[in-house]
Amino acid sequence: MAANQDKVTQEVERRSSECLDGCIARIRHCLSQVSPAQVWWRPNDQMNSIANLVLHLTGNVRRWVVSGIGGAQDIRHRPTEFTARGPILPEQLLTDLLAVVDDAKTTLLGASTENLLQHRRVQGWTVNGFEALFDCIPHFKGHAQEIICLTRMQLGQAYRFYWEPATAEQGAG
Repeated sequence: MAANQDKVTQEVERRSSECLDGCIARIRHCLSQVSPAQVWWRPNDQMNSIANLVLHLTGNVRRWVVSGIGGAQDIRHRPTEFTARGPILPEQLLTDLLAVVDDAKTTLLGASTENLLQHRRVQGWTVNGFEALFDCIPHFKGHAQEIICLTRMQLGQAYRFYWEPATAEQGAG
């Protein structure tokens, strides 16, 4: 039974890392298309910029995976993720996000099934490591899609898609 649990844990960790990598690739693709001014653009004062979303993802992954699962010190100050107005360049935003995602992937590789089943407090919630992971990954994916949307809103027809279907099976017209 324990061997099967370990296999399931390893598969969850592998797929989580792959999902983070896929999102990072799309975020990187968006950041490569926008200017430093566009990365801080907000559709209105109540909405976030691409930069705010990247800061938020960096803080969230650090809190929920690196600290929550891995036990590292939680240094997040969540309100500043949303109130920041720059000037942080897109390259620096990406560098910081990549670093925390690498830390998260390292944390996951080192996490045992027992560790992931233990309960801990993360951002006021009592969760086990699997719950923390299953909260963090969809959250990351959702904001990555929001970054794509904000990039497309600004670039319009100039937006370059990350991927387009090439065959009928993939959905090409």
